[in-house]
Amino acid sequence: MVSRASERRRRPDPRALRIRHFAKLDRDRARRVGVPEVILGEGKTVEHLLGIVDVLVARGMGALISRPTSGQIRALRRRSGELPSSARPRFLADGRLVRIPGPLGPRYRSGVAAILTAGTSDVSLAEEARALLQELGIRVVRQYDVGVAGLHRLLAALHRLEARGPEVYIVFAGREGALPTIVAGLVRAPVVGVPASVGYGRGGRGEAALNAMLQSCAPLAVVNIDAAIPAALFAAQHFVDRTTGALHGPVPRGRGVSVRTRTARRQGATREKGF
Repeated sequence: MVSRASERRRRPDPRALRIRHFAKLDRDRARRVGVPEVILGEGKTVEHLLGIVDVLVARGMGALISRPTSGQIRALRRRSGELPSSARPRFLADGRLVRIPGPLGPRYRSGVAAILTAGTSDVSLAEEARALLQELGIRVVRQYDVGVAGLHRLLAALHRLEARGPEVYIVFAGREGALPTIVAGLVRAPVVGVPASVGYGRGGRGEAALNAMLQSCAPLAVVNIDAAIPAALFAAQHFVDRTTGALHGPVPRGRGVSVRTRTARRQGATREKGF
């Protein structure tokens, strides 16, 4: 019993792609929850991020990188000159999101997501969410700068959006953060509120907006301040194509990884197969 437990602990996990000593990418996330893992650039060294990207490119695996630093962007641009055009990263949303070419895993059905912002100051966050959704193949319609200071703007914007049949709304607002609650009280689709770090003084930098959204009397899902990527991933789950088995496919396989075969598992035994 002890030896079997030790053997299991030593056996590589086929769901994790180990990259030297500093990273274990979750290759099974798309199968489990319907959205790919997004790599956060912020907090990583340039060496760490390039090490991850090099392995992904070598294996032909796609990826999304959010919030890369200026140093990481410069390094990725230099590295892209060494790659074939089909493998070069694309810089989206004014550099807030980087797309590494290759499959991301999930499949999504056709549908429309709507994005609104209260002010122009929220647009950079909204574009981050829009870029991610579009990279996943989800159609996005948008209306920007339609905050509650001029409700006539909002009503006209919602009329235009509703004609496109959105199935989910993502609404960005800073300062008093009232827009998501109002939208949630006017539309039939689910609404995700994103507090933006806009505003100053007491309750500034998104704090008042977050508190207001959490106290919403309309049905509203709320993410953290400036959390454009979690909001977009939450919305993307609504469009997962469950008829194609996207959530129930096999664990992705890669060279050098050992997995248990389904046949051996059915027979009650474990057989290691190398790639």
